[in-house]
Order: sequence, then C-alpha cells, then structure tokens
Amino acid sequence: MNNQYVIAVVDDDSNIRNLVEAYLQKENYRTVGLSSAEEAWNLWRDHPPDLWVLDIMLPGMDGYEFCRRIRNEAEVPIIMISARDSEVDKILGLELGSDDYLVKPFSPRELVARVKRQLQRWYKLNQSEEPAIPSQPIQIVLGRLLLLPEERRAFWDGEEVDLTSKEFVMLRVFAENPNRAFTRDELLAYVWGDDYFGSDRAVDHLIKRVRKKIGDLPIEAIWGHGYRMRNDGGGKVE
Repeated sequence: MNNQYVIAVVDDDSNIRNLVEAYLQKENYRTVGLSSAEEAWNLWRDHPPDLWVLDIMLPGMDGYEFCRRIRNEAEVPIIMISARDSEVDKILGLELGSDDYLVKPFSPRELVARVKRQLQRWYKLNQSEEPAIPSQPIQIVLGRLLLLPEERRAFWDGEEVDLTSKEFVMLRVFAENPNRAFTRDELLAYVWGDDYFGSDRAVDHLIKRVRKKIGDLPIEAIWGHGYRMRNDGGGKVE
C-alpha cells in the first residue's frame, strides 16, 4: 500500500492540528490542515483528500453536518475526534457515517494507527470491485429496481439513482437475496468487510441514506434482527 495518501486534519485548535499533522507526516503521509468545515468543503470540491480527521466542535458548520454532507457523496474514510465522550455523541457520529471516533485527549500514535487501519481497509475495498460478492452478472432486476454491477449503476422505475459504493453494494446484497433476513453483522461483513470494528449502527444510517434516495424501496426492519428487502414484483439475475 502506498503511504502517499493525503490526510485532511480539520480542527480549529491549531495546537492539536499541528501535532496530528506532525505525527502523520512522520509516517510519510501528506497532510492539509484546516480550521473550519467551510474550508474543508472547498478542499473537498477542489482537491478531495483520501481520509478526514474531523473535529466535531467547529465554528460555523460543525463536524456532524460536514460528515453528513460528505457521506451523501462518497465513502472516503472519516475519523471523528472530539472532547465529547458520551455514548450518544459516539453513536451520532457513527450513524452519520464516520468510520471511527476518538475522544480527546488522545494519543497521536493511536490516531496514526487508526488512520493506517482505515486506509488499509479503503485500499482493499478499492482493489476489489465487489468484495465478498464474486460474481458479475450483467444485470440484476428486482421489481422496480435495476442494477448494472459492471457499470456500478442503479435505476428505480427507469430513473438512474446516484449511489455511493457502499450504498450500491448493500442494494446488490439485498437484490440478489430477495426476502432474506440479514443481521446487521452480516451486512457489515458484506459492505464494510470482516475487519470492520465500528458500530453496527452504521448499517442503519446507510439504509436511511438509501431510503432517502429511493423513497419506495421495500427494505424493512426486522426487530431484534436486522433487515430484508421484499420482492414485490418479481426479479431475476442475468
């Protein structure tokens, strides 16, 4: 794996930002330091980094809102850092799509180790087009849903839907297994990989995002178990 990744460190505390950047640079990562989410959004538009180290409490737009916006567009790794250590804060961060959550004060070496782990997972995900799902059918049809795996394109009622890579993989898992009940752990393994160590609430947030894009999608929660997608109109894999 090439260490020449670009890490964006977003924190309005210059002491923390400079310290984190120094430790990352010792590991041969390139870094960009930013003091606000607005600056970070401009960076995302112009020169998107490979991973975000994101403080929650920022002036103006906070880290939660910035994370939500990024997750609506891409699956780039996000590690949240915060002095807020309540379970609610951690769950909210993970639900919004962060891949990890580290409480201040933290060891810079621990942060570097978590950065390495997230980039290793990201590298493996992008090396394989469809992790844990080896076949590549031409198309998958389930009711009003059409997936084209080789092109990574999805259509609902004939209209193309813009999905992130994780959203597409999750829909494919459901579409190839209509009416099957999946646990959250199973979905984590399919979509995030066996080595994912975050909260299973990430599954709930991913499904919320897909439902927002496809309002009539027949995915239903199974209390105490997980989710399934009903087959409401026939389906086939070709």
